[in-house]
Amino acid sequence: MRVPMALQGVSVVELAGLAPGPFCGMVLADFGAQVVRVDRPGTHGDLSRMARGKRSLAVDLKQPRGAAVLRSLCARADVVLESFRPGVMEKLQLSPEILQRENPKLIYARLSGFGQSGRFSRVAGHDINYLALSGVLSRIGRSGEAPYAPLNLLADFGGGGLMCALGILMALFERTRSGKGQVVDANMVEGTAYLGSFLWKTQQTGLWGQPRGQNMLDGGAPFYATYRTADGGFMAVGALEPQFYELLLRGLGLKSDELPSQMSITDWPEMKKKFADIFAKKTKAEWCQIFDGTDACVTPVLTFEEVTHCGHHKDRGSFIIDSEQGVSPRPAPQLSNTPAVPSSKRDPFVGEHTEEILKEFGFSQEEISQLKSDKIIESNKPRANL
Repeated sequence: MRVPMALQGVSVVELAGLAPGPFCGMVLADFGAQVVRVDRPGTHGDLSRMARGKRSLAVDLKQPRGAAVLRSLCARADVVLESFRPGVMEKLQLSPEILQRENPKLIYARLSGFGQSGRFSRVAGHDINYLALSGVLSRIGRSGEAPYAPLNLLADFGGGGLMCALGILMALFERTRSGKGQVVDANMVEGTAYLGSFLWKTQQTGLWGQPRGQNMLDGGAPFYATYRTADGGFMAVGALEPQFYELLLRGLGLKSDELPSQMSITDWPEMKKKFADIFAKKTKAEWCQIFDGTDACVTPVLTFEEVTHCGHHKDRGSFIIDSEQGVSPRPAPQLSNTPAVPSSKRDPFVGEHTEEILKEFGFSQEEISQLKSDKIIESNKPRANL
């Protein structure tokens, strides 16, 4: 018997957008929400490949009758998720005021770069811009080099998509008390700044007293860094505590009484060179064997090819394989009673479920045929392979 998932019964209407929005929708779908992705007719689907567990409805929202179709869906949905620039939904006559007038219980989630207000609200941007404006980017990078963005993970997916999903869940929970929906104004700049709360809260502790790249947690410390191995791989070292640092030295064949104090900042550059020379003499596999089972906080830097073969991940089933043999991380966190059961099916074609969805939301076959004839909606049912 299949166990119900945490968000079973929650209906989400997701307006197709760039990666952060689809990621937010996928998180909800992975934990049981019924997510309808509203695509523009003629498009090629979600290029970010975050459509797992969703169905696709293709409708032209720029046409008044297309916008009316969406209003009909939102009148019966729990959540609508949009990631357009501020003002776009208002132009389409799909503002929160309009949709919540018809459905007071609707959670209206808005995911944007800079937020729904403010002088930058309608300006274009990407992860690196949001990261820069949050203040966090100024703290990331090697000493003496320009700041650099760690892929597009922090602002797009952490500060954006994940924070938006959290906002939706909190609004759904609050609705159990008030019976009313609300607007969630999630944006990448403030979400990323909030992720960086630790940086702000530790300003006066001395943890960040040195220039960028010369502090304990940003690449300055020899015991919190990555090192190249003899075979071109890398090992990650995070031996912060004295007892862990002692185990690191032991594994490297060094003696603490013959070395400077762990926290002697002036000696860190020289110690990094010493550690680098030692790590470069053995392969990644050899270092794994040396540090395996210890608390030295030394681990291999696994590639995407290696990560699925890691024994720990195999023990926990941390990665899943879909019907097309694609590998991806299993949804997190794990829930003991209502675990996520992500779909293993392929991503939907644009408009694959248009007619099916409209029927579920009360449209008659005659209405659907007329909308299709007038090119308001698009239906792309997959053809059977004979």
